[in-house]
Amino acid sequence: MKYYAVLAKTWVYWPLLLLSAALVPFAFAPYYHYWLLPVLLAVLLFLQAARPQWRIRSAYLWALTAYTTLLYWIDIALHDIAGLPQFLAWPLTMLLPAYLAIYPALVFWLLGKFRFSNTTCHAVILPLLWTVAEFVRERALTGFGWGIWGYSQIADSALAGFTPVGGIFLVTLVTVASGAWLAELLLATKRKAKIGCGVSLISVWLVGAVLLQYNFTQADGTHATVALAQGNIPQSLKWDERSLQPTLQRYLDQIASTRANIVILPETAIPVMRQDMPPEQLEIFAHLARKQGSALAAGIPQYTVDGNGYLNSVVNFTANTATAGGLPYYAKNHLVPFGEYIPLPRLLGWLYLWMDMPLAGFSKGGSAQMPLQLANQRVAFNICYEDGFGDELIAAARQASLLANISNMAWYGHSHAMQQHLQQSQARALETGRYMVRATNTGMTAIINPKGKIVAQLDPDIAAVLEGNIQGYQGNTPYMYIGSSWPMAIICLLLVSIFWLYGRFRVRSL
Repeated sequence: MKYYAVLAKTWVYWPLLLLSAALVPFAFAPYYHYWLLPVLLAVLLFLQAARPQWRIRSAYLWALTAYTTLLYWIDIALHDIAGLPQFLAWPLTMLLPAYLAIYPALVFWLLGKFRFSNTTCHAVILPLLWTVAEFVRERALTGFGWGIWGYSQIADSALAGFTPVGGIFLVTLVTVASGAWLAELLLATKRKAKIGCGVSLISVWLVGAVLLQYNFTQADGTHATVALAQGNIPQSLKWDERSLQPTLQRYLDQIASTRANIVILPETAIPVMRQDMPPEQLEIFAHLARKQGSALAAGIPQYTVDGNGYLNSVVNFTANTATAGGLPYYAKNHLVPFGEYIPLPRLLGWLYLWMDMPLAGFSKGGSAQMPLQLANQRVAFNICYEDGFGDELIAAARQASLLANISNMAWYGHSHAMQQHLQQSQARALETGRYMVRATNTGMTAIINPKGKIVAQLDPDIAAVLEGNIQGYQGNTPYMYIGSSWPMAIICLLLVSIFWLYGRFRVRSL
């Protein structure tokens, strides 16, 4: 094609590649231009068709640029908040995008091993390989699911309709396929292939739109009012002993300002170990909530039962019954590497001498924790980073009528990290067919309905209380019945293996 000659020119190829990659964040929150990501993937395929010999290096550079612009806020956490010198923060910030970019590069390297036409490789094999790669990177080295391509479609795109059916990886599959089919409308040399890609593209979006209208779970007849506190405590003051009493008073004032059935305070809202707080001081919170007619759950760290570790937990302050360790609580199980625990401490522990990061050695809470009973709702809590892992929320969601996330995004300043995090919560609501409520320190505090739509939210970086109504839900989505993303990943991998073997066998037989 004529445009190949233009795209193949170095002064056109590389700037266009970098520009298309730099636009990737606009497909995600807070912009929500979901249609953009399939278009940008198509641009990548156009460029690779013009310079096939640059396929792998272009995939790596495109992904490196995309992830760097999407995750720029890591530098804010390391330098602005934790105090790491900039000469260390910049290279450490780049380490994650450099690692994540390996997966798309590996996908295109593997794609070159298949003995099929470019149309077949792009339209069929590429989406399967990409989905497997995203699945692996969500689990490898403790896992990192932020920026998985499927999140770009949550929750306004028709492709979001696939979320309750197969989770975020099914959405990733159809998103990458959409980009590949879009590219092949121009790249395919056979009219039959063009028609097939066009029909597939229209069909998958129509099916997604239909699925989005279907209700896989049902309201259980319960209703409740919720009040979600946003304290807006700067991270620089959060663990300062001089700020403790003003912090506690702010949250007490917020509890006193509402008569909602359920009140939730954000992650580590009370910045002192629960066992180190005078019991009478904690009882003030419980007594005030009961006086207002509210059930209260609040984020507060606490020591493990043996006293040798500590947990990032949310405690049910107004529970009628206590457990062996005191009041019922949920403790965070999927911890943030480098933030809540130190991987390879012998090798990397020296970095923490440069940073202001209290409590960098949390213990896991355990994977079989029950929902907390708050008013008439069984609430399955997850804390901050955990709502980026849909599979890990399924077991608790099956027993819950409501999901709740508590977070402290003050680590990332005024960046887009908090909106991107909100989009992950929207995906979890869709996957489980339940309301998701979010109480955060600085944002984004919000109420999300079972369709993943934000029905109410607070502006970030203000101290306020978000009040709203929710309904309890019951039942399971197909994704919850399946129980994890493993079956879909295995099917994708099996199909990839069949194509590879068939291609090799066909070549030998000719």
